[in-house]
Amino acid sequence: MGIIRAASAWDEHQISRFLADTVIPLRLACVDRKRDPLVCSLWYLYAEGAFWCATRQSARVIAFLEAEPRCGFEVAPETMPYRGVRGQGRVSLSAEKGPGLLLRLVDRYLGSRDSGFASWLINRSADEVAIRIEADWMTSWDFSKRMDKR
Repeated sequence: MGIIRAASAWDEHQISRFLADTVIPLRLACVDRKRDPLVCSLWYLYAEGAFWCATRQSARVIAFLEAEPRCGFEVAPETMPYRGVRGQGRVSLSAEKGPGLLLRLVDRYLGSRDSGFASWLINRSADEVAIRIEADWMTSWDFSKRMDKR
């Protein structure tokens, strides 16, 4: 899981539970070929102490991560109460694990493989690459109590 910063609102167990229960995209920050920052949103699964995402081999973010595996990430809803998890880590890529991971992500985000969108994704899964993000550190914030006083 990486180091949980001392100022984190939640401990390791609370962070793991939030990441398991929160079904929104992860924001992944990396740098492009010109070393300019880039943020992209990806479906994620938190398992085995790491974040797992998938995208097409041809996605530009794959080339950027191959060139520079260090990244930042955030999982936080855009609605009140504001809370979430962010950190920095390193990425490893696996074309071999991509298709299977995509199925798990479809199940998590769509709840079923029966829709037209799910079928479209699954039919293209041979070209998926798994992105594993191992956190160097993480922290969380939770403004729930503060926002209850509105």
